[in-house]
Amino acid sequence: MDNRKPSNAFMGASWSALLLGVSAFLIGLWNATMGLSEKGYYFTVLMYGLFSAISIQKSVRDRAQGIPVTNLYYALSWFSILLALALLVVGLSNAIDLTLSEKGFYGMAFALSLFAAIAVQKNTRDLASIRDPERRLQQ
Repeated sequence: MDNRKPSNAFMGASWSALLLGVSAFLIGLWNATMGLSEKGYYFTVLMYGLFSAISIQKSVRDRAQGIPVTNLYYALSWFSILLALALLVVGLSNAIDLTLSEKGFYGMAFALSLFAAIAVQKNTRDLASIRDPERRLQQ
């Protein structure tokens, strides 16, 4: 197993992408003319998506390192990420007041946020295993 520290450039790019994606999505919601309940829906889908992305990355990595992950949790992690994506698509498809460019904006900000969350989680876990080699050996 390769336990090299992620480069500062990759860590910076990961955090920047996460902040950019989440900020763009939230600023878009703040400035949108949609109702508060619709804004709450999209905010909840974003938070659920971020949690799901981190959960799936952790589950996959745990299994790759031989750390036990129940099949139920593993399946729920995959189901959650697919559900978050489906909820966003359904919401945007039914958003009559949004133009296609706005729908694309939310979709791309969401995708960037999910990918960046996975990268940040990977970097966090890599750094933790380097800083605490005893923990790595126990795993």
